[in-house]
Amino acid sequence: MNPEGLKYAKTHEWIRVDGAIGVVGITAYAAEQLGEITYVELPEVGEKMAKAAEAGMVESVKAASDVYAPVGGRVVEVNEQLDKAPETVNVSPYEDGWFFKLEGVAAAELDALMTADEYEAFLKELAA
Repeated sequence: MNPEGLKYAKTHEWIRVDGAIGVVGITAYAAEQLGEITYVELPEVGEKMAKAAEAGMVESVKAASDVYAPVGGRVVEVNEQLDKAPETVNVSPYEDGWFFKLEGVAAAELDALMTADEYEAFLKELAA
């Protein structure tokens, strides 16, 4: 089950807004589909992201996959722990395995994303 209080993109990224900062990562579903994650490429601090812009990449034993910004904003921090321990994304995708933090997130862009229940329904459609 995906955590409540987060917003989800159809490209399997999540965002949790904490005050003026949005924390972004990939969903447990995405991590599971990728398998054991071996490398994470993150954006640069200070980089401006547009909604749906390529924000990085994840490599696993199975495949490589792009990571997209679920909303626009400016990157204010990246999770440097993932350089040394990319498998953290598999173990803790919603807590320790976050990718980057954005500031200047537009409320309208957040509102366009899915709730946890909507994302669950979306995953069921994918499986059908």
